[in-house]
Amino acid sequence: MYSNQFIIEHPSPFDVASTVKKLIEAATNKGWQNPAVHDFQHSLSKSGKTVRPVQVVEVCKPDYSGHMLEKNHERIASVLMPVRISVYEKEDGKTYLALLNIAEMTTGMPTEVATAMHGASDETFDIVKSVIGSF
Repeated sequence: MYSNQFIIEHPSPFDVASTVKKLIEAATNKGWQNPAVHDFQHSLSKSGKTVRPVQVVEVCKPDYSGHMLEKNHERIASVLMPVRISVYEKEDGKTYLALLNIAEMTTGMPTEVATAMHGASDETFDIVKSVIGSF
């Protein structure tokens, strides 16, 4: 497991595909949307690169994103949207997931953005915990 102030990594008890599926299901059950899943292993293979499985799951909740995009000064935080959860396999053959601790990035942000980011961060951690059991 890896953790610093902004990035948290945790092992998953499932393979990459199952972890991705379970994350999407858990997010959907909590009212989140899944705009995309990026399969970097597949994308990079088109360029002749061989990498272990890496998928990035995008999740978004309009209750939070709407607050962050309603006003001009808050739109700068759109660079952090949607929330992304990376799911990948390491050389040890185990699956891991990683996500930004977006609540830690709110210093100096407008109040509406900080509030939305804290809420989104808390819920995203809940989604991950519901899939892997602990964090």
